[in-house]
Amino acid sequence: MKNSCIILLGCFDTKGEVFDYLRQCLLARGEPILTINTGVMATHPLFPVDIEADEVARQAGHALDTLRLKRDRGLAVDVMGRGAARILATLVAEGRVKAVISMGGGGGTYIALTAMQEVPLGTPKLCLSTLAAKDLSRSMGHKDIVLMPSVVDVAGLNSFIRPLIAQAAAALCAMATAETAIERSGTGRVAISMFGNTTGCVDACTELLKKAGYEVMAFHANGVGGQTMEALIREGCFEAVLDVTTTELADDLCGGVCSAGPDRLTAATDMGIPQVVVPGCMDMVNFAQPDTVPAHYRERELYSWAPNVTLMRTNEAENRELGKRLVQKLDGGRAPATVVLPLRGVSQVDAAGGVFFRPATDQILFEAIREYAPPEVEVLSADAHINDPAFAETLVTTLLQRLHAFKEAKPVSLPGQESI
Repeated sequence: MKNSCIILLGCFDTKGEVFDYLRQCLLARGEPILTINTGVMATHPLFPVDIEADEVARQAGHALDTLRLKRDRGLAVDVMGRGAARILATLVAEGRVKAVISMGGGGGTYIALTAMQEVPLGTPKLCLSTLAAKDLSRSMGHKDIVLMPSVVDVAGLNSFIRPLIAQAAAALCAMATAETAIERSGTGRVAISMFGNTTGCVDACTELLKKAGYEVMAFHANGVGGQTMEALIREGCFEAVLDVTTTELADDLCGGVCSAGPDRLTAATDMGIPQVVVPGCMDMVNFAQPDTVPAHYRERELYSWAPNVTLMRTNEAENRELGKRLVQKLDGGRAPATVVLPLRGVSQVDAAGGVFFRPATDQILFEAIREYAPPEVEVLSADAHINDPAFAETLVTTLLQRLHAFKEAKPVSLPGQESI
């Protein structure tokens, strides 16, 4: 990318020595560098800084002098993270970001990961961190960030951290030279959501779509997977969505561990691309080990899917609310949205003889979807189980018909589909 460079981001005030060494390692590999200081104290004089901390704070609506006077570390970390994110977003829009690298402890890692949220898929992002072995899923979000353990604190140069910094620089530079454009194959890309309980359906749909010339990207409906799919839809990565597994809505309603948040199932509607939606796995809410199930659910119908996965069967009241929520999220789209109901069961365990097979409870879900569906959302029914091959054929045929009609009505390419 012309005029692009490696962004070196971090708290240069307290960690100037280690960042200076990282900068030297990057320069030794011939890479141009742009430096951003996210530390709220005085700048370390070891190397020039392109974007100073006062500008970072200003981007988040704060004055650096005020942050210093408050001496509120939590506030400072939050402000500098948001300010750095806005600066990175601008640099990305200008085509100036080849890769991003940072280092830090708790505060520095949070700032770095917050800022890296603005860097798109395929652009290398690496953070050498004291927290790399911890669960940073909330800070990582859906981004392809590489976390590298620092082993010792990022507090100064020593014989342990020096080679790790050199390796981090080498790794980032190698990633930065790799081809990052994601080429389209065939007619276009389709996003599809899946779970272990809907694998049969997703595998069959994938094969059918591939035969039709589409590239299929599957996302595991475990919370992070749904968030990632929604984010990439908003980045213009897909031509259509086949949302087979909407179970994350059930976890959002009941407090399960696979919630993707309130924005799940909104991106395709907002972006105006065709989508076919299934109430897949809405018969279940996901928890971890049995002892993690909330006390008020302990007397409910539970099933151990794995030692660390406990499923709770949704009841009639929950199914009615879920049906309402599902179709309300499809309201107002600029492209066709179709809901297809598998009348013989919505998951592997919701089949005849299965532990969650409750046709009457499913019927409540289906009735709510029909009742609350806005006029522009089509609701179809299939006398099949979700994992039956015939149901997959119905889904793919419906999606391809909607895509064809959409292209005929609006024959333009979507932004961002050529490369990321």
